[in-house]
Amino acid sequence: MQSILALAHERGATACTMEVSSHALALGRVRGLELDVVGFTNLQRDHLDFHGDMEGYFHDKARLFAPGQARRGVVVVDDDWGRRLVAEAQIPVESVATHVGSPEGATADWAVTSADIGLDGVGSTFTLRGPDGTEHPAMSPLPGLVNVSNAALAIVLAHRAGIDLQVAIDAVATAHAIPGRMERVVERGDGRPLGIVDYAHTPDALVLALEAVRPITPGRLILVFGSDGDRDKGKRPIMGQIAARLADVLVVTDENPRSEEPATIRAEILAGVRAERPGLADVHEASSRTQAIHDAFDLATDRDTIIITGKGHEPTQEIAGVFHRYNDRDVLRAADARRASQGLPA
Repeated sequence: MQSILALAHERGATACTMEVSSHALALGRVRGLELDVVGFTNLQRDHLDFHGDMEGYFHDKARLFAPGQARRGVVVVDDDWGRRLVAEAQIPVESVATHVGSPEGATADWAVTSADIGLDGVGSTFTLRGPDGTEHPAMSPLPGLVNVSNAALAIVLAHRAGIDLQVAIDAVATAHAIPGRMERVVERGDGRPLGIVDYAHTPDALVLALEAVRPITPGRLILVFGSDGDRDKGKRPIMGQIAARLADVLVVTDENPRSEEPATIRAEILAGVRAERPGLADVHEASSRTQAIHDAFDLATDRDTIIITGKGHEPTQEIAGVFHRYNDRDVLRAADARRASQGLPA
């Protein structure tokens, strides 16, 4: 890390924005690095194969908010973990509440006081109230409440790093979309469903993704998803239950099975699906992720939305220790082209 930053400095870089993972904090990979300002969005069930439980996960995340590691922090207080971090942080922190009308909004340093979460699927507009009570119109280029939260945090982080507040607001509003994050790959129309690829691979993230897409879906919401091998096994039935509750049609398939038997992972997901949908109505299973996406496309009409979650922009799929070239976006485009070449509605 130090050598990369030194090289960047030699080549003229004046600032660095980086993600610091919980693994990096736990393993000391950022030891000796003091950050000017650090941010926290939320804590969702993830990496429990490494951290053991949510308490361990929080403990390792909180290492970032310590003297010598960071000088000041900005924390979203929409969940209990964020509120706890504000109370326990050993450095000065500011709070950001992003759920309109929440009790936290009345007491947080910064708060989103109104929001249009992008029902057109293009972006979200919101109003951000600052510590002095002044309200600032702002925008996220991505739809959904989660992206309002991310945008609000990014604005405050940039401002506390020394950027003029309006400059930060304008920059976030014009930021380009992130590959594999609520990425619209196939647009609705001429017989085509809307096709979206998103990285959601935790229970909370899956809820947010499906809830964001539902308002822009006039027909059925079709979900293609799986769960990673050699990772937190406990989340598999939870994600299956969430999918069965919030999506209309499910295609359960493989994500990155790694060393595990793919059929076993799918069975654990389907156990959760059955808890919500015992008869498995509109539930399909595909051992090939490519086939799963083609199946979803064949099932869809132009009123439906297909959302493929779990891998996002990833260019490979890991199966039995082998990395195979694979990308959800490419397969979704291929499914669209195949349907058109067969003379079916585009």
